[in-house]
Amino acid sequence: MWATGLRLLSWACLVFTLGMFGTGLSDLRQMSVSRSVENIQFLPFLTTDVNNLSWLSYGFLKGDWTLIIVNAIGAALQSLYIVAYFCFSTEKGAVLLKTFVLLTVLLLGYCYFHLLVPDIPTRLNRLGLFCSLFTITMYLSPLADLAKIVKSRSTHCLSFPLTVTTFLASSCWTLYGLFLKDLYIAIPNIPGIATSLARFWLFWCFPTDRQKPYRLLQA
Repeated sequence: MWATGLRLLSWACLVFTLGMFGTGLSDLRQMSVSRSVENIQFLPFLTTDVNNLSWLSYGFLKGDWTLIIVNAIGAALQSLYIVAYFCFSTEKGAVLLKTFVLLTVLLLGYCYFHLLVPDIPTRLNRLGLFCSLFTITMYLSPLADLAKIVKSRSTHCLSFPLTVTTFLASSCWTLYGLFLKDLYIAIPNIPGIATSLARFWLFWCFPTDRQKPYRLLQA
């Protein structure tokens, strides 16, 4: 029973997380059609890519194939979005600078964890803590935008499919972490559930059919 439940949770994490990453394909299509990056944010692609690569390292160290598969595909998709954004952006210098800064942080983290922390259990704990804090920061970063939405009374800058997939993925990862008794996986996904519920509340308070048409942005 335990093995069956874990397998089902593993598949749910895989499906819903890849669905969440796949919502960026609409931005990719928009960039390809318009040949520009107008109204598309770059930082979510970059931070998600770094987050995927960090969790990929954690997955390899832990030997968890669910983490490995999900984050390997996620990193590939985010890298594709980053390359497309760079190609169509008119501010290539700024894009390169942001990419260089975060990749430098990632490289320094890799050197620290793999060269200065030789003990595997200690490395696993410290890497898990880093991944957890980074994921929590990612989930909490849009709170300022949610406050702006309340003020403007418009949810046109939110993606409903992304909100749904984020809620489902965060819920599954929380349960998956609890199932494995791995709090590094479970705890950082709780803010994802909370922010998704906040977005659902905003969609309920300010339904898009009452508002003027506006180009959809990635939340």
